[in-house]
Amino acid sequence: MKPEGNRAHHACPVWMGHVLLCPFRRLGQNPDKILRPYVSDGMTVLEVGPGMGFFTLPMARMAGPRGKVVCVDTQPRMLDAVRRRAAKAGLADNIDTRTCPSTTLGIVDLAGKVDFVLLFAVAHEVPDTDTLFGEIAQAMKPGARCLVSEPLFHVSARAFDQTLAAALQHGLQVDHCPKIRSSRTAVLKLEMKGLIQRTPRAAQSIKVLDPAQQLPRLT
Repeated sequence: MKPEGNRAHHACPVWMGHVLLCPFRRLGQNPDKILRPYVSDGMTVLEVGPGMGFFTLPMARMAGPRGKVVCVDTQPRMLDAVRRRAAKAGLADNIDTRTCPSTTLGIVDLAGKVDFVLLFAVAHEVPDTDTLFGEIAQAMKPGARCLVSEPLFHVSARAFDQTLAAALQHGLQVDHCPKIRSSRTAVLKLEMKGLIQRTPRAAQSIKVLDPAQQLPRLT
Protein backbone atom coordinates (compact mmCIF):
# COMPACT_ATOMS: atom_id res chain seq x y z
CA MET A 1 0.00 0.00 0.00
CA LYS A 2 1.19 3.51 -0.75
CA PRO A 3 0.96 6.36 1.78
CA GLU A 4 -1.43 9.19 0.91
CA GLY A 5 0.35 12.49 0.32
CA ASN A 6 2.57 13.45 3.23
CA ARG A 7 0.55 11.72 5.92
CA ALA A 8 2.67 9.58 8.23
CA HIS A 9 1.38 6.15 9.18
CA HIS A 10 2.59 4.57 12.40
CA ALA A 11 0.89 1.76 14.28
CA CYS A 12 0.03 2.45 17.90
CA PRO A 13 2.83 0.99 20.08
CA VAL A 14 1.91 -1.91 22.32
CA TRP A 15 2.65 0.03 25.52
CA MET A 16 0.01 2.57 24.49
CA GLY A 17 -2.56 -0.24 24.49
CA HIS A 18 -2.21 -0.44 28.27
CA VAL A 19 -2.64 3.32 28.61
CA LEU A 20 -5.83 3.25 26.52
CA LEU A 21 -7.38 0.74 28.93
CA CYS A 22 -7.28 3.32 31.74
CA PRO A 23 -10.68 3.34 33.52
CA PHE A 24 -10.67 7.15 33.54
CA ARG A 25 -10.97 7.09 29.76
CA ARG A 26 -14.62 6.14 30.23
CA LEU A 27 -15.35 9.59 31.60
CA GLY A 28 -14.98 11.06 28.12
CA GLN A 29 -15.31 8.01 25.88
CA ASN A 30 -17.80 5.64 27.44
CA PRO A 31 -18.14 2.56 25.18
CA ASP A 32 -21.75 1.94 26.22
CA LYS A 33 -22.88 5.48 25.44
CA ILE A 34 -20.93 5.64 22.18
CA LEU A 35 -21.85 2.24 20.78
CA ARG A 36 -25.23 1.30 22.25
CA PRO A 37 -27.11 3.10 19.43
CA TYR A 38 -25.41 0.89 16.83
CA VAL A 39 -24.77 -2.55 18.35
CA SER A 40 -27.49 -4.91 19.48
CA ASP A 41 -28.14 -8.59 20.17
CA GLY A 42 -27.16 -11.00 17.42
CA MET A 43 -25.10 -8.55 15.36
CA THR A 44 -21.84 -9.29 13.59
CA VAL A 45 -19.38 -6.48 14.34
CA LEU A 46 -16.04 -5.76 12.70
CA GLU A 47 -13.44 -3.80 14.67
CA VAL A 48 -10.27 -2.72 12.90
CA GLY A 49 -7.35 -1.97 15.22
CA PRO A 50 -8.95 -2.90 18.56
CA GLY A 51 -5.88 -2.21 20.67
CA MET A 52 -6.31 -4.29 23.81
CA GLY A 53 -10.08 -4.29 23.64
CA PHE A 54 -11.34 -1.10 25.28
CA PHE A 55 -14.37 -1.15 22.96
CA THR A 56 -14.21 -4.85 22.04
CA LEU A 57 -15.49 -6.35 25.26
CA PRO A 58 -18.41 -3.93 25.67
CA MET A 59 -19.45 -4.60 22.05
CA ALA A 60 -19.28 -8.36 22.65
CA ARG A 61 -21.67 -7.94 25.58
CA MET A 62 -24.03 -5.85 23.41
CA ALA A 63 -23.96 -8.40 20.59
CA GLY A 64 -24.70 -11.19 23.07
CA PRO A 65 -24.17 -14.94 22.68
CA ARG A 66 -25.83 -14.92 19.25
CA GLY A 67 -23.52 -12.19 17.98
CA LYS A 68 -19.84 -11.93 17.18
CA VAL A 69 -17.11 -9.28 17.26
CA VAL A 70 -14.33 -9.83 14.73
CA CYS A 71 -11.14 -7.95 15.64
CA VAL A 72 -8.48 -7.40 12.99
CA ASP A 73 -5.03 -6.03 13.79
CA THR A 74 -1.48 -6.14 12.44
CA GLN A 75 -0.05 -6.53 15.95
CA PRO A 76 -0.30 -10.02 17.49
CA ARG A 77 0.55 -8.75 20.99
CA MET A 78 -2.48 -6.45 20.97
CA LEU A 79 -4.72 -9.36 19.99
CA ASP A 80 -3.13 -11.59 22.64
CA ALA A 81 -4.24 -9.04 25.23
CA VAL A 82 -7.76 -8.97 23.76
CA ARG A 83 -7.99 -12.75 24.02
CA ARG A 84 -6.75 -12.79 27.62
CA ARG A 85 -9.22 -10.11 28.67
CA ALA A 86 -12.06 -11.79 26.78
CA ALA A 87 -11.37 -15.14 28.45
CA LYS A 88 -11.28 -13.52 31.89
CA ALA A 89 -14.61 -11.80 31.19
CA GLY A 90 -16.24 -14.98 29.85
CA LEU A 91 -16.53 -13.52 26.35
CA ALA A 92 -14.01 -15.66 24.46
CA ASP A 93 -16.70 -17.35 22.38
CA ASN A 94 -18.05 -13.99 21.23
CA ILE A 95 -14.76 -12.55 19.97
CA ASP A 96 -12.80 -13.65 16.90
CA THR A 97 -9.29 -12.19 16.70
CA ARG A 98 -7.35 -12.12 13.44
CA THR A 99 -3.83 -10.97 12.69
CA CYS A 100 -3.58 -9.37 9.26
CA PRO A 101 -0.77 -7.97 7.10
CA SER A 102 -0.56 -4.25 6.36
CA THR A 103 -1.93 -4.78 2.84
CA THR A 104 -5.32 -6.36 3.58
CA LEU A 105 -7.79 -7.01 6.39
CA GLY A 106 -8.25 -10.62 5.33
CA ILE A 107 -12.02 -10.58 5.74
CA VAL A 108 -13.21 -12.08 2.45
CA ASP A 109 -15.26 -14.62 4.41
CA LEU A 110 -17.28 -11.78 5.96
CA ALA A 111 -18.61 -10.46 2.63
CA GLY A 112 -22.12 -9.08 3.15
CA LYS A 113 -22.31 -10.28 6.76
CA VAL A 114 -21.26 -7.31 8.92
CA ASP A 115 -23.87 -5.15 10.67
CA PHE A 116 -21.52 -2.58 12.20
CA VAL A 117 -17.89 -1.54 11.78
CA LEU A 118 -15.77 0.37 14.30
CA LEU A 119 -12.70 2.35 13.26
CA PHE A 120 -11.68 4.21 16.40
CA ALA A 121 -8.43 6.18 16.24
CA VAL A 122 -7.05 3.84 13.61
CA ALA A 123 -7.76 5.15 10.10
CA HIS A 124 -4.78 7.54 10.26
CA GLU A 125 -2.52 4.53 10.87
CA VAL A 126 -3.58 2.84 7.61
CA PRO A 127 -1.39 3.70 4.60
CA ASP A 128 -4.13 2.99 2.01
CA THR A 129 -7.60 4.06 3.11
CA ASP A 130 -9.02 3.34 -0.33
CA THR A 131 -8.26 -0.36 0.07
CA LEU A 132 -9.39 -0.22 3.68
CA PHE A 133 -12.85 1.13 2.88
CA GLY A 134 -13.15 -1.05 -0.20
CA GLU A 135 -12.78 -4.18 1.93
CA ILE A 136 -15.00 -2.79 4.66
CA ALA A 137 -17.77 -1.94 2.19
CA GLN A 138 -17.63 -5.46 0.78
CA ALA A 139 -18.04 -6.91 4.27
CA MET A 140 -20.98 -4.69 5.26
CA LYS A 141 -24.62 -5.53 4.74
CA PRO A 142 -26.64 -2.93 2.81
CA GLY A 143 -27.76 -0.35 5.36
CA ALA A 144 -24.99 -1.30 7.82
CA ARG A 145 -23.12 1.49 9.59
CA CYS A 146 -19.47 2.30 10.21
CA LEU A 147 -18.32 4.62 12.98
CA VAL A 148 -15.08 6.42 12.09
CA SER A 149 -13.50 8.43 14.89
CA GLU A 150 -10.09 10.09 14.87
CA PRO A 151 -8.17 11.96 17.62
CA LEU A 152 -8.94 15.66 17.34
CA PHE A 153 -5.46 16.93 18.17
CA HIS A 154 -3.62 14.34 16.08
CA VAL A 155 -5.66 14.24 12.87
CA SER A 156 -6.41 17.52 11.10
CA ALA A 157 -9.82 18.39 9.69
CA ARG A 158 -8.34 18.14 6.20
CA ALA A 159 -6.93 14.66 6.85
CA PHE A 160 -10.25 13.52 8.30
CA ASP A 161 -11.98 14.90 5.23
CA GLN A 162 -9.66 12.83 3.03
CA THR A 163 -10.52 9.73 5.01
CA LEU A 164 -14.25 10.29 4.51
CA ALA A 165 -13.67 10.97 0.82
CA ALA A 166 -12.05 7.53 0.48
CA ALA A 167 -15.12 5.95 2.08
CA LEU A 168 -17.45 7.87 -0.22
CA GLN A 169 -15.94 6.21 -3.26
CA HIS A 170 -17.14 2.83 -2.04
CA GLY A 171 -20.82 3.63 -1.51
CA LEU A 172 -20.55 4.83 2.08
CA GLN A 173 -22.39 8.05 2.95
CA VAL A 174 -22.21 10.29 6.02
CA ASP A 175 -25.30 9.47 8.07
CA HIS A 176 -24.64 11.71 11.07
CA CYS A 177 -21.81 13.08 13.21
CA PRO A 178 -22.10 12.17 16.90
CA LYS A 179 -20.10 14.22 19.37
CA ILE A 180 -17.30 12.29 21.08
CA ARG A 181 -14.86 14.10 23.33
CA SER A 182 -11.52 15.02 21.73
CA SER A 183 -12.49 13.34 18.46
CA ARG A 184 -13.56 13.96 14.90
CA THR A 185 -16.35 11.49 14.27
CA ALA A 186 -18.73 10.41 11.53
CA VAL A 187 -21.12 7.50 11.24
CA LEU A 188 -21.24 6.21 7.70
CA LYS A 189 -24.03 4.17 6.15
CA LEU A 190 -23.65 1.75 3.27
CA GLU A 191 -26.07 2.45 0.44
CA MET A 192 -27.63 -0.42 -1.48
CA LYS A 193 -24.83 -2.21 -3.29
CA GLY A 194 -24.83 -1.97 -7.04
CA LEU A 195 -27.09 1.10 -7.14
CA ILE A 196 -24.51 3.85 -6.63
CA GLN A 197 -21.30 4.65 -8.47
CA ARG A 198 -18.74 7.05 -7.06
CA THR A 199 -16.16 9.07 -8.95
CA PRO A 200 -13.06 10.90 -7.69
CA ARG A 201 -14.77 14.23 -8.44
CA ALA A 202 -17.77 13.25 -6.31
CA ALA A 203 -15.45 12.23 -3.51
CA GLN A 204 -13.69 15.58 -3.59
CA SER A 205 -16.99 17.38 -3.03
CA ILE A 206 -17.37 16.17 0.54
CA LYS A 207 -17.16 18.96 3.10
CA VAL A 208 -14.90 19.14 6.14
CA LEU A 209 -16.89 18.09 9.18
CA ASP A 210 -16.65 20.05 12.40
CA PRO A 211 -16.34 17.54 15.27
CA ALA A 212 -19.01 19.45 17.16
CA GLN A 213 -21.44 19.41 14.24
CA GLN A 214 -24.52 17.22 14.54
CA LEU A 215 -26.17 16.28 11.29
CA PRO A 216 -29.73 14.92 11.18
CA ARG A 217 -30.06 11.16 10.96
CA LEU A 218 -31.13 9.99 7.54
CA THR A 219 -34.02 7.59 7.15
